[in-house]
Amino acid sequence: MKYATAGILVYATALSLLVATAANADVKLPEVTKPGTRAVVSAELIYALEGRQTPQCHASTIVETPTGLVAAWFGGTRESDPDVGIWVSRHVGGKWSNPVEVADGSEGEDQEYACWNPVLFKPTDGPLMLFYKVGVNPRLWWGALMTSTDGGVTWSKTRRLGTNSSLPKENQNLLGPVKNKPLQLKDGAILCPTSTENEGWKVHFEVTRDLGKTWEVIGPIHDASKFNAIQPSTLTHPDGRLQILCRSQESVVAKSWSNDGGKTWGAVTATELPNPNAGTDAVTLADGRHLIVYNHTVRRGPFPSGRAMLNVAISNDGISWTPVVTLEKDKSEFSYPAVIQTSDGKIHITYTFKRESVKHVVLDQSRLK
Repeated sequence: MKYATAGILVYATALSLLVATAANADVKLPEVTKPGTRAVVSAELIYALEGRQTPQCHASTIVETPTGLVAAWFGGTRESDPDVGIWVSRHVGGKWSNPVEVADGSEGEDQEYACWNPVLFKPTDGPLMLFYKVGVNPRLWWGALMTSTDGGVTWSKTRRLGTNSSLPKENQNLLGPVKNKPLQLKDGAILCPTSTENEGWKVHFEVTRDLGKTWEVIGPIHDASKFNAIQPSTLTHPDGRLQILCRSQESVVAKSWSNDGGKTWGAVTATELPNPNAGTDAVTLADGRHLIVYNHTVRRGPFPSGRAMLNVAISNDGISWTPVVTLEKDKSEFSYPAVIQTSDGKIHITYTFKRESVKHVVLDQSRLK
């Protein structure tokens, strides 16, 4: 059985590599799109590289509130260093405010821990929520939550989300949304797409009906011996189905479908989009189409590879995808995007810019063709 499982994994990996290679070779990608051309309305760094508050940053998130946009990310000397905290900036008067550190990983422990992967979310009723992780690494971290009632100006005291025995025995800490935004269901429940990296990469969901006080765990939804996937984002379809798109170790963006509102999920399988083992994010647009921000590359090979190019693709059905914008293409890192559509129809994307700042790009939905 051990060798059979290994054989399946090798076959699946080889197959997905072929798919990714084919996708990368056959698709004609747009040239880097400058503001004012194609669908790009504007593009700017949230804060300047010169005099920046931390040497490095990563894993941004963005949300619309009644008082404007709010963005967050983790920043410090280097990812996983104990001085890494969560930083927040608000879009006020047409510009981004100076970043402020709102969480530093100190929770009365005998040592300081790094902060990771913030996720901002504004429920229909309730305060702005800021989920993030704390710990020495993604295998041992735990989820934390703080809230704001004034659009991110001030924040509550942080608290841990707790534990759940349904999670892997190596780490039963609840995480909340691991990288990408939750989805609020029609009944008000907040469905948080999340994942673990213990004994293979596995996707699961954490559901709260009381703004993070209590939680239900769904999954893991797949066997990591067949597909290693994490960091799902959630799409909605007109027939009521839900779809996730995930980062994977198999060189492709992975997908899965639910026919019952996220209670159960089908097999995790490959999409036609390549993935260099890097985070993605996706959103269902007001016009019914789906949009993903991702690196249209594989991990190794000639330039552009890895995280040296960042792209936007759209789809009518969540299956066939058309690249429509190239955000970046250079010998550096552009990664870990977050994407939302605001009430005015504009699409807002933030992402890691060379690990030194966070870039904010605005797209016009009507010009995405």
